[in-house]
This record gives sequence, structure tokens and C-alpha cells, in this order.
Amino acid sequence: MTMSPLFLRPVALGTAAFTLALAGCTTTTDSFLSSRVDYRAAAATPAPTLQVPPDLTQLSGDPRYQPPVGGSVSATALQSAAAEASGKPQAGASSATAIAPQSSGDLRIERSGQQRWLVTRQTPEQLWPVLRQFWQDSGFALASDLPQAGVMETDWAENRAKLPDDLISRTVGKVLDRLRDTGERDRYRTRVERNGEFTEIYISHRGLEEIATGPKERTETLRWVARPSDAGLEAEMLARLMVRLGTADENAKPSAQAVDSALKTVTAAPAAAQRARLLEGQPGAVLEIDDSLERSWRRVGLALDRSSFTVEERDRGAGLYTLRYVDPKLAGKEEPSLLSRMFGARKDDLSGTRYRLRLSGSGERTQVVVLDEQSRPVADEGARSIAQLLVGELR
Repeated sequence: MTMSPLFLRPVALGTAAFTLALAGCTTTTDSFLSSRVDYRAAAATPAPTLQVPPDLTQLSGDPRYQPPVGGSVSATALQSAAAEASGKPQAGASSATAIAPQSSGDLRIERSGQQRWLVTRQTPEQLWPVLRQFWQDSGFALASDLPQAGVMETDWAENRAKLPDDLISRTVGKVLDRLRDTGERDRYRTRVERNGEFTEIYISHRGLEEIATGPKERTETLRWVARPSDAGLEAEMLARLMVRLGTADENAKPSAQAVDSALKTVTAAPAAAQRARLLEGQPGAVLEIDDSLERSWRRVGLALDRSSFTVEERDRGAGLYTLRYVDPKLAGKEEPSLLSRMFGARKDDLSGTRYRLRLSGSGERTQVVVLDEQSRPVADEGARSIAQLLVGELR
């Protein structure tokens, strides 16, 4: 498929008469939407059909998780803002069937290294319909909805907040909305894990961007390629979810002030000291994590969620992840992702390569060894890149 990139980029109109004729048109913004994120506007605009990597359909739930190490931040200020936005005071203790947490002790942000997550006393069963409604209200269709595995993933959507917000764009936006495009798509994966009397909620981001290829003197071909995960978008959606869960009235629409307050809470969560490193002089690519095996298992899983690997199998008992790197294959052609670009000129040879990660630990120390399909330690370029990517996510 070939077409001019102009059809998928913000269009500036030079016809003054047309602009003046539309000057009376205005747009409104829902109080829930901030200037940083707006996927709901994109929901009404058909997006290009994207062929995406396989979803994680072979995950199995595992309730055996230990409390994580890392800083925690109280949500007292957040819940006050949410209560103010809804026009209702904070509620007291809730019954066992309540969905939204009712006190500051029921909801908090925790952080370890570069990873953040929400912790609540609500059960996964209570949270699941709220999470589903949260993503739908945010403008997303769900590509995966697997409550037994604790995995929910959205379809690709466009963040319309990235479009220009000048006078002309605001004036003609409603009329020419289908001609305006950011050239980017986002999707989010939510993982819910039971940890004793608490439930942990993780949100990871994946992104695509549209690039033009081919001779510039002729019509260019537009293709979708992977772009790096955006920690800022992950923090934004965690903040929005925190507001949703911290609001007693689930039908209330949180204000931008409440979202901003939550975002400050999310980003202010203190990070622990560096807790992961590569080990030299090993027969294969090996990294070491200063955490228990249970917590390291969870953190490695979150790091893989943010990567361009498909997890084909998770064997918690054996401490094994089986991975397959999948090129996006968008626009009818395979494209390199962030991780494959790290491999340099050999990226095409690594497409579809399977690896295993073996976790073993003692006390507060865990080793992660990269293996080939025959479970032998491997130190090729791909294995080293996997280890380096994990260290970057876990430290």
C-alpha cells in the first residue's frame, strides 16, 4: 500500500475564507482528559488496521508472590482530591463486596528500580470488571481479556492529545479529523497478581510509530514499526487508574486536578538502590538481582511485558520463561523493534529465535541465566542484549 504521508499528518489549510467560515465551531474537552493523554477522541475515528504480535494466551495464574521491596507512597492526598472532584466526602470502611478502596490504607504506589505498580486490598475478582471499564472509558477496545491469567491488553489506539493545538487545528479539527494523525499508536497491558491479602496491578506500555520508506522522489510507503516503551505514559495511566480506584463513586469523572495529584504521587515513589547487574566470566549471559526468587520472578515478568518478546510459556515451579522474539509484521512486512535494532546488522537472523530464562535464587539474591532452546547457557549477541535489556528494566 502506497500513499502520501500528507494524508496521515496534521493538515494546515491555507484558505482563509474556509477558516473564517468555520470560526464559530468549538470543541469541548471532558474533565477526565488531560492535555497529555486523549484516547477517547481517537475511539470515534477509525484507525488503520494493524497486524500485531500474538497475545499472551498461554499464561497461567500463580498466587504465590511475596511483598515487594521498594518505597511506598500514601494515597491520602489523592483520595481527598478524588472525593472533591466527585462532590462526595471520603467514605469509611467498605463491605467485602465494595469495588473501590475507601481508605488510604487500601491503595498505594510501590516502586522497585524503574518499575512502579499499584497495591490494593481489593481482590482480583473485585478489580477485574473495574479494570475492564477503566480501559473502555479511556477509549480502548480490549484485545485480550484473560481473568484467569490476570492479563488484560488493549488494542492499538492513537493519543490525540499529541496533535497540534493551534487555532487552525482547533477550528477545523472536527471537520478534517480523519485527515489528522499523530503517526503513533499505543497499547497497554495490565497484569493483576495476588499477593496474600493484597493485589498488585501492573501497567506496561508498547508503542508503534509510522515511518515513510522508499525513494523520496516517488510516492513513499508508510509502515508501522515498534518504538520504545514510554514510562511517562505508564505513569499517566497508573495515575488515572489510581484516581478511579480511589473514588468511592465509580461513576464520577475525576478532574484533571485529581489526575495531576495522582501523577505526582506515582512519580514521587522513591526508588531503591541499583538492584541488578550483569555478571562477567560466566558461560552464558547472566544477570544478578538483589531480590528474592519470588519477587524477581514477578519483576522479570513485568520487564518482559515491556519488551518485544512474546512469552510462550511460564513455568513458575521450574523458574523458566520461554521466549520468542516476534517482529511486528505490520503493513504486510516484517519490521525491527527496539530490541532487534539493538542487535545491529544481524537483527533479521534473530527473528523468531527462542530463548529461555532460568531463575534460581537463595535468600535475597537471584540469578537469571539466558538459555537456548536446548536449555544450554548461551552468550551470543541476542542473549547479551536480552540480559542488558533486563538489567536496564530491573535496576
